[in-house]
Amino acid sequence: MIAGVVMPRIVGVAEMIVSQRRGEHLITYALGSCLGIAVHDATVGVGGLLHVMLPQSSIDPERARAQPAAFVDTGVPALFRECYKCGAKKERMTVYVAGGAYTGANDQDHFQIGKRNLVALRRLLWKNGVLVRAEDVGGVLTARTMQLSIGTGEVTLRYGGSERRL
Repeated sequence: MIAGVVMPRIVGVAEMIVSQRRGEHLITYALGSCLGIAVHDATVGVGGLLHVMLPQSSIDPERARAQPAAFVDTGVPALFRECYKCGAKKERMTVYVAGGAYTGANDQDHFQIGKRNLVALRRLLWKNGVLVRAEDVGGVLTARTMQLSIGTGEVTLRYGGSERRL
């Protein structure tokens, strides 16, 4: 902290942070085809932010064990479990999603990672009865920055020179 300024905690690629510190802000940068997933339970004041890269851990089970936050299918359950350990309840949690952009050049996106990440996330959330409150997903590759305020649950998104609340 510098003279009363609270510095945000940075969530790197394939990382997650869960917090109960009311004044804390979690932030992740450069969401292109990756997804930023923010969750918050206002009743107990817990929130978390996850930056996933790929949809399925089956492509690299060893990495998934060492770094579950790299994949949608292992990272999202890990995020929810960590929030539950802090007293969060699934039915009270709000979920926000950003990223999943189209990364191809000249109308070609052979791997469609952004789209596949979104499909995997939606399938996982649907199977578990979890709804997304707000999202900013898809589109042409734009580096989105996503921030979660633990105290308020407010999620902001910055890209293209503007900032907006999700």
